[in-house]
Amino acid sequence: MATTTDPVPSAESAESADDASRTRGSTRGGDGARFPLRTIAMGAFGSTLLMLASLGAGGILIRDPILGSGPLSWIRYGHGHALATALLYVGFGLVVWAWVRLGRYVLAGRIGSRPVVVAALTWMVPLLIAPPLFTRDVFSYLGQGAQLLYGLDPYAYGPAELDVLPDVVQNVHPLWQTTPAPYGPLFLLIAKGIVSVTGNDVIAGVIVTRLVILTGLAGLLWALPRLVRHLGGKLPVTMWLAIASPMTVIHLVGGPHNDLLMLAFLATGVLAALERRHAVAIALVTVGMLIKPTAAIALPFLVWVWANHLPEEQSLARRFGRAVTPSLGIFGVVFVAGTSVSLGSFNLGWVGGLQAPQIIVNWLNFPTGIGEIFHTLVNVVVEVPASPFVTVARLLAWVALAVIIVRQWWLSRHGGNEAILRMAITLLAVAILAPPTLPWYLTWGFVIASAFPWQRLHLAVVVGVSMVLVLVYYPTGEQSLYDWWFVAAVLAASLYGAASLLRPDPLGLLAAWRRLPNGAAVEPQESGGSGGEVSRERPTPPTRATP
Repeated sequence: MATTTDPVPSAESAESADDASRTRGSTRGGDGARFPLRTIAMGAFGSTLLMLASLGAGGILIRDPILGSGPLSWIRYGHGHALATALLYVGFGLVVWAWVRLGRYVLAGRIGSRPVVVAALTWMVPLLIAPPLFTRDVFSYLGQGAQLLYGLDPYAYGPAELDVLPDVVQNVHPLWQTTPAPYGPLFLLIAKGIVSVTGNDVIAGVIVTRLVILTGLAGLLWALPRLVRHLGGKLPVTMWLAIASPMTVIHLVGGPHNDLLMLAFLATGVLAALERRHAVAIALVTVGMLIKPTAAIALPFLVWVWANHLPEEQSLARRFGRAVTPSLGIFGVVFVAGTSVSLGSFNLGWVGGLQAPQIIVNWLNFPTGIGEIFHTLVNVVVEVPASPFVTVARLLAWVALAVIIVRQWWLSRHGGNEAILRMAITLLAVAILAPPTLPWYLTWGFVIASAFPWQRLHLAVVVGVSMVLVLVYYPTGEQSLYDWWFVAAVLAASLYGAASLLRPDPLGLLAAWRRLPNGAAVEPQESGGSGGEVSRERPTPPTRATP
């Protein structure tokens, strides 16, 4: 990633003319006071459609006390469900469209970070009361919290062992009914507290879980501007990437997912390390690990940052020793205390529970996909089971991942911003190579990387990847990865979304749709003109040929 000196051209199509006129003018300190109201409203309308349609097409309850047998129950079945699903994808398209338009304004320098944050928060509000979107993980959170509340070890048993709170238990996905919890003990303590308040009311449990997880968003909003000052990025771009992205709005909040809480501790821990508060940094990231164990990947990189803040008169090896010793001590104290307080005893069963997600097998995980490809090729000649191919591919990926982690860690030995960048790269590598790869896992590295400078082309790639990572799961939470026609449509839409960041309406679809009856087309005006106002050219009358 490297910054670019020439902003994305601010040519806007006719549909953004009003927004362009609202956002003209100077901004101060990268925190613009102008707001692209039409773009914000478009995303809010799309988010509202997501919320309404999710009542029939999202992660709905098995026994819904509100819609289950009422006059609106038709949206959960047959044609009603099909209509709700279609409306949900329309809502998603509007949110993404608004996000891409917002990105064009950001890259053209027309707005600062404040409008981006306001837009993101506006888009999140309708989703606070929606059923889970593109996942059912929140029901697992509640089920595992209920296990801890009623004295059943969530790292030894699945929620199916509970004989209380039947509505909570029955909504846990069948895959996780008998699977131990893969989350850190501190998060299970939080889930226990939520269930102690909401009880068997699953709807209230989902809403309260979202509100608790939103504290992670508050942490990111506090930490990211400060991280940008250290890492050299542009704050509006960072907020657009990390806060307004569909990965955050739809996956982390609409999901919801506890990754948002972990990311807040990770970001604030990285910030503390860069500001030379190293003991605080190690403690914060260890707390993040007790929510989502992946945060532990960051700890060895923060040791290098600490070592390079020590006096340079000593050798690097000696400075590393002086940094790693207190780091291990702080980690040990926080780890033991956090585990003991959360579980009531020093129960290390949660470490073994980390293997539970590996039962997920699909090609979104790169090595799993490679194994499935080889199995398909061999299976043409002789019929063989797929599991050995997937197992071998995953084993090779673990070896490759170990090499990547060690190499990135060693290249971080000079500390500073390079250590943080390599930490973000490693988090992305873990999300891609370690099974399973779930879409929201990519936020682990993206959020930290968002504070660095970015090239426009790389941002366009992020748009396409973000769209794919939301759409490869159906709104119900089931994966769509083997519905090849659907996947083809997703890839086509994602490529169009990526291209739209660099050039509005890259295929001229909107211009064709707005073509006037007399044959004249609405042409977007380039930047430097009247701020994106629409120009309408009259066709030139035909001239007569001179004999």
